[in-house]
Amino acid sequence: MARNAWSARLLIWAAVVPILVTAFGRRDVPPACDDHSFMHVLPPNVSIEKVDFVESGNTYGEGSRNLNYPVQPTNLPELCAVTIFVKSSSKSAYRFGLFLPVDWNNRTLAYGNGGFGGGINWLDMGAGVKYGFAVLSTDTGHNSTSGDISWALNNPETKTDWGWRAVHGSVEIGKKVVEEYYKKKIDYSYYSGCSTGGRQGLKEVQISPDSFDGVLVGSAAWYTSHLNTWVSKVGTYNLPLTAPNHINASMFPAMAKEVVRQCDRLDGVEDGIISAPDECTPDYTVMACNRPGVNQSACLTAAQIETTKKAYGDYRAADGTLLYPGLSPGCENQWSLVLSQNMTSLYGLNYARYFLYDDPDWQWQDYNDSAPEYAARKDPGNATADGYDLAPFRDRGGKMIMYHGLADGLVPAKGSDLYWDRVVRTTSGGNATATQAFFRYFTVPGMGHCGGTAVDAPWNFAAPFQASSLGNDSWSVPGHRDARHDVLLALMGWVENGTVVEDVVATTWDMSNDSATPVLKQRPLCPYPATARWDGRGEVDAEGSWGCE
Repeated sequence: MARNAWSARLLIWAAVVPILVTAFGRRDVPPACDDHSFMHVLPPNVSIEKVDFVESGNTYGEGSRNLNYPVQPTNLPELCAVTIFVKSSSKSAYRFGLFLPVDWNNRTLAYGNGGFGGGINWLDMGAGVKYGFAVLSTDTGHNSTSGDISWALNNPETKTDWGWRAVHGSVEIGKKVVEEYYKKKIDYSYYSGCSTGGRQGLKEVQISPDSFDGVLVGSAAWYTSHLNTWVSKVGTYNLPLTAPNHINASMFPAMAKEVVRQCDRLDGVEDGIISAPDECTPDYTVMACNRPGVNQSACLTAAQIETTKKAYGDYRAADGTLLYPGLSPGCENQWSLVLSQNMTSLYGLNYARYFLYDDPDWQWQDYNDSAPEYAARKDPGNATADGYDLAPFRDRGGKMIMYHGLADGLVPAKGSDLYWDRVVRTTSGGNATATQAFFRYFTVPGMGHCGGTAVDAPWNFAAPFQASSLGNDSWSVPGHRDARHDVLLALMGWVENGTVVEDVVATTWDMSNDSATPVLKQRPLCPYPATARWDGRGEVDAEGSWGCE
């Protein structure tokens, strides 16, 4: 089916469902929405914790008790909410939640998590269920905020739940529950996750290629052993606080502005958005404190300029082996996520303390370059998603879309480049075209970590976490709920109809996180290594003036 026809069908479906419900009145509570309906499909180590019927327009979740996802989705469709408890070992357990809508589209959608946080991601589930999916999410075996990893101390089983087992078990059990509830087979299964959620999706594809038909992976923190040690390493470049090399976070906005000035025009148009960061090497000597006429309240010393070079540089072993790529020009507004003020980021510090070394007294000053090799060898929880042979997923017809914001200051975008390159070599013998037949990778100029922008760049295309950035009742791309602008719908079209995703249009608004304000800019995202190029004639902020080259 052609892209436009697919989009039209989805729009018609979205419009007709509420009309039918209004015309015939609210249906009776589905008799299957009780715990007795699911008991006989659950393994002995699994139990029903809670079942609730949710009327149309209501909210659901666990509120402030859910430390990582305290905000609940609102304006939900009529559905059955189920919470399931799984005893994963003698020392660990995890939970997962399901939204089972009355108006089901015969598909499942699993959502990922963020950071090391625990908690069922009810908020993203609320966006997903509005498409008609039966949606699920796991708490990964604990309840904590994103940077709190103390739950992992001396508990390898809980690390394993976070690493892969909670997602895999939730998907496996969840599918059985869905089919029992609706008394029919699932047509298609999908996944959507960013950051840790991106890692979770890649890991599940690697260990269980038949779990999903379509996978959406963003800003993936896939290289757990090397990414989290890099987080510690890059943090040490800007420490200690009193050292001459230290750059205060108050300087980062001025640095970001200067990098835009130097790097913006390299893509052929000066629009405030860096679209070709790999072609630019920022020169901070123009901000040097010893330069005549430089503002002394916004300048960099020679030692601080050396710090910037280290942050952009690749992290390599003594023999030159790449350990992890550095930050890209254009992400300076997010540097405070890893270049902290009095210690390294919790994603590195607490990973070392509670996940890697099981030593709560470990300090950032204890870091040394043996950490990445040790972390790779130990790989607590078997969390690292470094399987590059995706042939089993490809051969069963699976499709994957991966994306990364080029202004991501937490998980370097070049990490996704690295994963893509290794998949091309391993799965397709170096043939990128063959890889693109089932796996496409999109870079997003000006987008930060998983979403948002500091430079008015188009950033929203219905990727995970993006709907919740617009409000707890948002879903898809408001005003643009079609496969041209919504990457999840585009993925569905590719999986189910063979409509190859040649591009996806990203959107931003006058107030970038308020879709009630007018659309400010739209621009196509292109499958790597292609990039969007302005035609030199049309309106720069209109997506029709751009093409993929």
